[in-house]
Amino acid sequence: MAGEKPDVLLVGQRKPVLVGGLDPKVTLHYFLEAKDRDAFIKSVGDKIRAIAVAYTENKIDADFMQRFPKLEQISSFGVGYDHIDAKWAGAHGIVVTNTPEVLNEEVADTALGLLLCTVREFPQAERFVRAGKWPQGQYPLTKATLRNRTVGMVGMGRIGKAIARRLEAFGVLVVYHSRNPQPGVAYKYYPKLVDMARDVDTLMVIVPGGAATANMINAEVLAALGPNGILINLARGSVVDEPALIAALKNRTIYSAGLDVFAKEPQIPKELLEMDHVVLFPHLGSSTEVTRAAMDQLVVDNILAWAAGKPPLTPVPETPYPPKR
Repeated sequence: MAGEKPDVLLVGQRKPVLVGGLDPKVTLHYFLEAKDRDAFIKSVGDKIRAIAVAYTENKIDADFMQRFPKLEQISSFGVGYDHIDAKWAGAHGIVVTNTPEVLNEEVADTALGLLLCTVREFPQAERFVRAGKWPQGQYPLTKATLRNRTVGMVGMGRIGKAIARRLEAFGVLVVYHSRNPQPGVAYKYYPKLVDMARDVDTLMVIVPGGAATANMINAEVLAALGPNGILINLARGSVVDEPALIAALKNRTIYSAGLDVFAKEPQIPKELLEMDHVVLFPHLGSSTEVTRAAMDQLVVDNILAWAAGKPPLTPVPETPYPPKR
């Protein structure tokens, strides 16, 4: 690529870190700004060699990728990449990268914050004060506490381990379920999710989205968790059977839930909005300026490594490097 600026499609907004980092080195084409996107792809499709994805609502599926015959790399914002058909990409010599590590601690902080808010009812107590109710009496004692709780981690990847470290510091017992036992992890491992749910009173969900994890937190798992159980989800809305969760909360099959993600966000079921014994966050796991800038920079760095003929920094498992065409 020496002497030429490769053509790169930006699927997302003109974020300063992305544009500032890429524009001097590549020729950027802005997908979301095209009035007629079909015509736009026809006009630039034969030139595009890489895609920077900063807008995960846009599905990068096989049909989309096929419209760019020279496509070599997709650099995606975020750890999760279920919006990309990475398996198809890998089979067709396209490398997909994501942005792990740089957001681990931020998401783990959010997980503990959401857990504390849910267990101790901090948002409800704050609303109590703002409503002017304190002069009439104290906020009721919360029935739940972190003391003597056992948290079952659903997923024990990078972020899961960061969450588990924090839970240990709080004196909370940690066990976990994942597809396979994790090397170097001393926590008790459960091969079956429902068995772990039966033995714990809190489930902390932090697994990738996609078909393999769709609705893994179902009615059976919620029933096993039981009436003192609390569900915390920072993974993807698709991981939880949302109607089953709503039913479990209504019937008090479980005690409460803290949710940062939803099946059809930003649309949240009316039933959840009307429940005062749940805590709802607007998908803000990594939402700080510092961390989002670091994630944007890793998107840039992966594209620039590709443009310089170097190996990708963070390829996903489905698309090993060097690619096979």
